[in-house]
Amino acid sequence: MHTILIVDDEKNTREGLRLSLEEDFDVYVSANIKGANDVLQNETVDVLVTDLRLGADDGMDLIESALTMPNSPICIMMTAYGSVDTAVEAMKRGAYHFVTKPLNIDQLEILIKRALNTRSLKEENTQLKKQVEKKFTISNILGHSAAMQPVFETIEQVAPSKATVLIDGKNGTGKELVAKAIHNLSGRPKSKLITVHCAALSPQLLESELFGHERGAFTGATEKRIGRFEQADGGTLFLDEIGEIDPSTQVKLLRALGERTIERVGGNKTINIDVRLIAATNRNIPELVAAGEFREDLFYRLNVVRITLPPLKDRIEDIPLLANAFLKEFAKENSKPVKELSSEAMKALNNHVWPGNVRELRTAIEHGVVMSNSAKITLRHLPASIRGESIVNINTISTTSEDTDQPFNLEKSETKLIMAALNHTNGNRTEAAKLLGISRRTLQRKIKEDPINEE
Repeated sequence: MHTILIVDDEKNTREGLRLSLEEDFDVYVSANIKGANDVLQNETVDVLVTDLRLGADDGMDLIESALTMPNSPICIMMTAYGSVDTAVEAMKRGAYHFVTKPLNIDQLEILIKRALNTRSLKEENTQLKKQVEKKFTISNILGHSAAMQPVFETIEQVAPSKATVLIDGKNGTGKELVAKAIHNLSGRPKSKLITVHCAALSPQLLESELFGHERGAFTGATEKRIGRFEQADGGTLFLDEIGEIDPSTQVKLLRALGERTIERVGGNKTINIDVRLIAATNRNIPELVAAGEFREDLFYRLNVVRITLPPLKDRIEDIPLLANAFLKEFAKENSKPVKELSSEAMKALNNHVWPGNVRELRTAIEHGVVMSNSAKITLRHLPASIRGESIVNINTISTTSEDTDQPFNLEKSETKLIMAALNHTNGNRTEAAKLLGISRRTLQRKIKEDPINEE
């Protein structure tokens, strides 16, 4: 049963309201602000009905005070001074409604029930919104598609543990976001999350980056360096593009995971570490193991829990959710009036192949926000590739006469796609790798394995 507090300095009024309302509500009464505050502090009051004039006190002050409480009541003002100005002032200060004396009890009871029903709907909507937000997002990862639900479930399950996690998926699918989510939901959210992009460093630099080095350990080591493992002690170390590390570093990483100790390059002191390791790759590690490029025992150490991120083409129902979130972000960041995408623009987004996955979508929306000066992103504001003018499209790569007997040869098609990307970027391998959705190191390896004429 809902609780009502009646505050009026006229005994007949407050007692009359008590008798009229107590059949449907728990009713408290008070003659002044002091008594009313005692009730508000000690009881859960759903509705406060107060007179404007309370002797020397002002009912407006009581309303303002009540509305600052954690579980503030619905406030209704009653007064014999029923001017429009008074009503407006009461509403400005947070009153739900305003009634004049002499009171119509039936109308007051209807007003109270309507107010309670309105608040109940607001509370239900708030709870529903929280449930929806929890279902559709985990630590900035958005998605309501069936393909993303196992990802969310695994993140929530594994985060509180200390298990090593291997995240695999195409470039741009959000592997680093998943690593951050696991860290944020773990028991170490206030500790450090240290990230190392393995493919960006040479083997010697990567070893030093991970484990640190002593002064004089190698040419150029003029002072001692604390490695990432030590920096992440007590927290999380995220190794991105783990499939690119060289065999000697793999051995040291295996030891660090197995013994929970490291040694700096050029040193002989054993250093204990308490680090939760998360690794990510866009390569097929089991295939690398089979090819002798990746240690099988290290793979088993890393693969305690595996999370595979689906490409965006397998979760197209998430595109509107992601696009609108990116739109709000970039509109705010760039102080632009953009609020929505046109139906034509959204259709183009849904029909695109997305070789760059979520990262490509994010970039496309940023492009659209920057190019639009109105409240809407239309098709012409999107990048050429989204508009159907793809700069590197596998469908435009024709077969030559020499391979017409095998028009769908995967190896030759890959070679032609790489050549198209290199031609488009005038031989710039970094930009070509971005177009192809692979790392520069992976592109270099493919060129080395199958030499390509870049002229």
